[in-house]
Amino acid sequence: MSCYKGKYADELIANAAYIGTPGKGILAADESTATIGKRLSSINVENNESNRRALRELLFCTPGALQYISGIILFEETLYQKTAAGKPFVELMKEAKVLPGIKVDKGVVELAGTNGETTTTGLDGLGQRCAQYYEAGARFAKWRAVLKIGPNEPSPLSIMENAYGLARYAIICQENGLVPIVEPEILVDGPHDINKCADVTERVLAACYKALNDHKVLLEGTLLKPNMVTPGSDAKKVAPEVVGEYTVRALQRTMPAAVPAVVFLSGGQSEEEASVNLNAINQYKGKKPWSLTFSYGRALQQSTLKAWAGKEENVKKAQEVFLGRCKANSEASEGKYKGGAAGEGANESLHVKDYKY
Repeated sequence: MSCYKGKYADELIANAAYIGTPGKGILAADESTATIGKRLSSINVENNESNRRALRELLFCTPGALQYISGIILFEETLYQKTAAGKPFVELMKEAKVLPGIKVDKGVVELAGTNGETTTTGLDGLGQRCAQYYEAGARFAKWRAVLKIGPNEPSPLSIMENAYGLARYAIICQENGLVPIVEPEILVDGPHDINKCADVTERVLAACYKALNDHKVLLEGTLLKPNMVTPGSDAKKVAPEVVGEYTVRALQRTMPAAVPAVVFLSGGQSEEEASVNLNAINQYKGKKPWSLTFSYGRALQQSTLKAWAGKEENVKKAQEVFLGRCKANSEASEGKYKGGAAGEGANESLHVKDYKY
């Protein structure tokens, strides 16, 4: 089978490997305007461009934080924004050796013929958008497919539809120079146990890699952003070591060694839980031919947001909290995290039922 060998092949391989550098991970700062509005309203801050920019500048300009970050996923607005002093965010990232990424999907819609399952929209005009984003400095992209666990879910139709959507998005990205992050998120919602989550995760990932191969996607120039294998939100929790074992086993059974890195989503875990579980995954003794790191949004930002509270005088304090979480996840990605990183609310559950961006 011949996979993508276009003009960007070498660049895609190099960028995907760079994002997966051991000890580094991704900051997901690609919340849509509506979603970031919810975050801002939680600290009584108005949702306007100036406040959105201020929050993102606080994160991107935290002294020392970007040494732990290899890529930042941006929402379209942020790709073109500048700091208060007039420096484009993209320039700031390049100087810190951080690759800018871009969210390219247009959200989910209900998949007809299913019990409330969804498919992701945004393939129309995607090639053109990717070319514009590459021109603006983006070097990787993100597309979120969402699946749920229920008595009969995910259905074979939902698994296939979402796998093929991810594969079509991935090859279009590669043709335009962007490393695609393949994100088949299986929601944690529900009372299911860890065995059920493992079974569904394996079926979903197997379908995704079949579809990526069918579309001749260059696997070395992609990243996988999966959920960790955990019990459902309404089930009894298990030890981090169990999450580590089940998660690595699901990847071993389904994920080609050609893919350089796995960048886990936090999926509504608390900040501390996301770090501790990532650490357990990396400490698990078993074959792991990929770098296993993070692509966290809420699990990197929650306590920072609380510390900031929209006040200029709190910026330094908030940045110290953010730096602490970046360092914690960097250590966890190498199995060296000892626990207890700073941040008020670090143990607070971030689970939102049926989470939308």
